Amino acid sequence: MKLEKENTMISWLNRIFKGMVIALGFILPGVSGGVLAAILGIYERLIHFLAHLKENFVENVLYFIPVGIGMILGIAAFSYPVNLLLDNYKVIVLWGFAGAIIGTVPSLIKESVAKSERDRTDILVFWVSLILSGIFLYSLNGMVGTLPANFLSFILAGALIALGILIPGLSPSNLLLILGLYAPMLNGFRKLDLLSTFLPIGIGGALALILFSKLMDHILKNYYSRVYHFIIGIVLSSTLLIVVPQAGNSESISYHGVSILTLVLAAFFFGLGTWLGLWMSQLEERYTNG
Repeated sequence: MKLEKENTMISWLNRIFKGMVIALGFILPGVSGGVLAAILGIYERLIHFLAHLKENFVENVLYFIPVGIGMILGIAAFSYPVNLLLDNYKVIVLWGFAGAIIGTVPSLIKESVAKSERDRTDILVFWVSLILSGIFLYSLNGMVGTLPANFLSFILAGALIALGILIPGLSPSNLLLILGLYAPMLNGFRKLDLLSTFLPIGIGGALALILFSKLMDHILKNYYSRVYHFIIGIVLSSTLLIVVPQAGNSESISYHGVSILTLVLAAFFFGLGTWLGLWMSQLEERYTNG
C-alpha cells in the first residue's frame, strides 16, 4: 500500500512537471504546446479524450488534473524571465525564437509524409498556405490594428493557445506577437491577474478545445499530409514575420539604433535556436517512436 501511494505521488509529480513544460508552448514564440505534449507522451491521449469526452471521463479528468496544475505553475514561473528578456533584448530573443522554429521544420516535413507520399496536391497546399497566410498575417495588423488587451481579446488569445495544443507545430505566440497581445498577456501572467488574464484565456481555450477537438481528430485521420503541409506554410510565414518590422505594431521587432554587436548576437542565437529546435524535434521522434 505504501509503495502504491509513493508510485501515485511520483506519477502526479511527473504529470505536474509535464504540465510545466507544456506551459512553455503558451509563452514562448516558436514553441508549440502540441509538440511538447507529443514529446512528453500525452498528446494522443489528450486529443482522444477531448474528441470523446464521455469515454473514461473520470479516469481522464483525474489523469489531466496534475497536468493542468503544472501548466498554471509553469506560466507563473516562466512568464517573468521571458518578459524581462523581451523588454531588454528583443532583437536577440526574437531571432533566437525564430531559429528555434526553423529547427523544428525538418521534423514537420518528415511528419508530413509519415502516412502517405507527398503528391502535387500537398505541394499546392503548402505554397497556397505559405503565400496566403504570409499576406494575411502581414496585413492583419493593418486591417485590425494592434488589438487592445481586454477581456474579449484575451478570449481570442486563449483560443489560439488551444489551437497550438491541438495542432503540433503551430505556435500561437507567433500570432499573438503580430496582434500585439503577446506582451500584455505575459504581463498579466507575471502579475497572476486571475480575472483579467487567466479567466478569459481559460474561457477561450476551453471553447476552442470543445469546438475543434473532434474536427481536428477527424481531419488528422483523413487528411493527415494535407494538414501538415498547410501547417508548414503557416509556420514559415509567421516565423518570417517575427523578424520583419511591421509599421504600426509596437510589439513587432525594430532595428532602429541596433548595434553591430546586437546583430552578431542575434545571428548567434538564431543558430543556437535552430540547433535547439532540431534537438527538440529529435527528442520528440525518440519519445513518440520509442
